[in-house]
Amino acid sequence: ECFSQHKKSSLLRVRNRSQLSTAIMGEKSENNKKQPVRLYVKGSILGFKRGLRNQYSHTSLIKVEGVQEKAATDFYLGKRIVYIYKAQKEIKGSKFRTIWGRVTRAHGSSGTVRAKFQRNLPPKAMGGRVRVMLFPSRV
Repeated sequence: ECFSQHKKSSLLRVRNRSQLSTAIMGEKSENNKKQPVRLYVKGSILGFKRGLRNQYSHTSLIKVEGVQEKAATDFYLGKRIVYIYKAQKEIKGSKFRTIWGRVTRAHGSSGTVRAKFQRNLPPKAMGGRVRVMLFPSRV
């Protein structure tokens, strides 16, 4: 058995079995632990759809992380979006509330999308984060 100098010295300092297995196998790697799978893409709320003088609060503009051109927004059409916020009063054991929406179409040529939510987003949501879920799938 051919141990490196570092492993030999770590074997000499072993006090219990768990330390022994760590010393023999090397440092515990992060790959052994199951990482949670993220089923959404991060996005940020830019504001409402608007013209020069009028604002249409029933349609929100969302910038999806990693989407830079209009062609890339096609994948996200029809995907569900959720805005999660924290409230004071606890309901059903949680202080977190959600507003669900859906990506309706692209907006402009730089990867921004339009979304309609079940209830219009509150003004405090501007600049906030949303989760663009990777369902329903159109593949």
